[in-house]
Amino acid sequence: MSVDAVIIGGSYAGMAAGLQLARARRNVVVIDAGEPRNRFAAHSHGFLAQDGVPPGEIAADARSQLMEYPTVEWQTGRVEALTGQADNFLVVLNNGSTYQARRIILAAGVTDELPNLPGLAGLWGKHVFHCPYCHGYELGKVGIGVLATSELAIHHGLMLPDWGATTLFLNDAFEPDSEQLTQLAARDTHIECGAVARVAEQAGAGIELVMADGRIFSLAGLFVAPTLHLDPLVSQLACELEETPMGRIIKTDAMQATSIPGIFACGDVARAAGSVTFAVADGAMAGLSTHRTLMFGL
Repeated sequence: MSVDAVIIGGSYAGMAAGLQLARARRNVVVIDAGEPRNRFAAHSHGFLAQDGVPPGEIAADARSQLMEYPTVEWQTGRVEALTGQADNFLVVLNNGSTYQARRIILAAGVTDELPNLPGLAGLWGKHVFHCPYCHGYELGKVGIGVLATSELAIHHGLMLPDWGATTLFLNDAFEPDSEQLTQLAARDTHIECGAVARVAEQAGAGIELVMADGRIFSLAGLFVAPTLHLDPLVSQLACELEETPMGRIIKTDAMQATSIPGIFACGDVARAAGSVTFAVADGAMAGLSTHRTLMFGL
């Protein structure tokens, strides 16, 4: 089957891209595996007019609206192979379906690697977070922890006092220099040395953080910077990548175009610090840019 565009990833960025193309009466296929990155969070925050709404509800409403357009097809599955070039890409799904597409929009393919700390993964999105703007307000100005895995934790340690009393747990990951110590002191960020042994959910609310030496801290929430990993499909495509403090992302220009003609990227796969708002904005730009090249060429 031949279409104008295949969108790989049917979360916020992918659907925002699809909406622009659908409204331009272009034939679009959205391929989605049903595993949005924020599926671990109970509520989404910071997205205008949808603040506090469960992310699944936002996505379900968006998909319902998108599928009202007759030129949109939705495929549940994963892309196994992507070959070809602009105006003649071949997309092969794990269910055997194939599509010939003039353009490709990458809007999926990011996973978060968390520190190997007992109890942490089970609390991800519930009491353990990475974005203060998404989850800081709900912690109620009380004890907030930052788990250091590298020097990048300084960023969280300096930001989070605006949301509550903050403790930076160095976790034997790095040693702040004198300038960093001065900056942390100016923000009233408390510092705890030593390794963290485990975290667990507390009865009632919040978490319990246990140090290797037996000390215990009660916290409303804990922030940590995960390491981003891209799907092997991205490596297969050989798009130019960009190094960020959190890991590699696909490098794009202001129009969300990648280094490969005819392939665009949007959402978390092309932005180190993601949110629903940014994903939708980047997706809309990718959709508009894709349509522009379908009209006027690359």
